[in-house]
Amino acid sequence: MRLAIYPGTFDPITNGHSDIIRRALHVVDRLVIGVARNDAKGPLFSTDERVEIVRDEMDHLENGDAGRIEVTAFDTLLMSFAESVGAGVIVRGLRAVSDFEYEFQMAGMNARLNPNIETVFLMASDRYQFISSRFVKEIGALGGDVRHFVSPRVAERLVARFNGAKLQPRRRK
Repeated sequence: MRLAIYPGTFDPITNGHSDIIRRALHVVDRLVIGVARNDAKGPLFSTDERVEIVRDEMDHLENGDAGRIEVTAFDTLLMSFAESVGAGVIVRGLRAVSDFEYEFQMAGMNARLNPNIETVFLMASDRYQFISSRFVKEIGALGGDVRHFVSPRVAERLVARFNGAKLQPRRRK
């Protein structure tokens, strides 16, 4: 059985993350989504909240894929986390060329730490290549509509976090 991890801060989980998760399930049997405890990044949501949000999103996956996914927090070196769950693969998403250089360096370092764990890169689908959690938070903080970038459930949480208001219905053009 091929077990992979998909690590990230997921602050918040975006449609791009969900796309990578769905596509990763085409190449692995089980997927552990590792929610990184990284207070240095100044997350909007606590680690426990991010785990809860990701679990909620996975519960809404189609085709019964939720049963093949585990969501857990980690605060160790990525390779230590991978070893602790018995993963043989690390899944990383790439949006643009700028992601590649960083991810390439990280994959090289990880391979030195444990050459038995492979890093697999999945290119973001073209409709999600521009989405980042950082931009979603900036748009939400300034009162913009984030529903193009995250699920309705995540959008509600963002709105509640930023101003406690409900989302307004979208205007039809």
